[in-house]
Amino acid sequence: MTEEVFRQDAYAKSCAARVTAIDEAGVRLDRTVFYPLGGGQPGDTGELSFEDGTAIRIVDTRKGETPGEIVHVPEGPVDPDLVGAMVAARIDWDRRHRLMRMHSCLHLLCSLVPAPVTGGSVRDGSGRLDFDLPESTLDKQDLTERLNRLVAEDHAVTPRWISEEELDANPSLVRTMSVAPPRGQGRVRVLDIEGVDLQPCGGTHVASSGEIGRVRVTKIEKKGRQNRRVTIALDH
Repeated sequence: MTEEVFRQDAYAKSCAARVTAIDEAGVRLDRTVFYPLGGGQPGDTGELSFEDGTAIRIVDTRKGETPGEIVHVPEGPVDPDLVGAMVAARIDWDRRHRLMRMHSCLHLLCSLVPAPVTGGSVRDGSGRLDFDLPESTLDKQDLTERLNRLVAEDHAVTPRWISEEELDANPSLVRTMSVAPPRGQGRVRVLDIEGVDLQPCGGTHVASSGEIGRVRVTKIEKKGRQNRRVTIALDH
């Protein structure tokens, strides 16, 4: 099991850690600030710095085959003799923060479109959600204005946990049609955008909607008979 520092503090840019394993898949640490690919959010990139001044560039982060294991994917080969060494694990913070802003913005978008979500992805500076809409009544300018209104209102964004029983009692909290929240631990992590949106999510997010900054809807597309894709981008 890798201690998920990012789960307790999405703003943690670095942490001290020990290398626990190295193989062809990558480097495993006992704890990390690196978020692994999942929930539509890309894995973090960054650097592992050793006490002797050398560093390994991390180009992706993935979940391992064992539950709770996180694999840091290096740019090149890594000496297996480094197992046991102490490192400073540092993420590319500017990239991560843009991903956090976009991920939170997609939750705002979800609150504005009264339809189930069929897919989505977070990218660096942009993102998209697909909605189960047979006929589209969505308008780029209208959605842009309403999104920026929610951003400007600066709603608190708070991750918290609810029990699986609470989720079962409120099935409407799950907006995604194809991906169910992970179960089996007795509780489910949800993201609460105060007064706006509440749904299961394991990603990293900003602390308030005002931190997202201005955004714009760049495209609304028909993707299949009952699928409408909405793409948004950060203005800066």
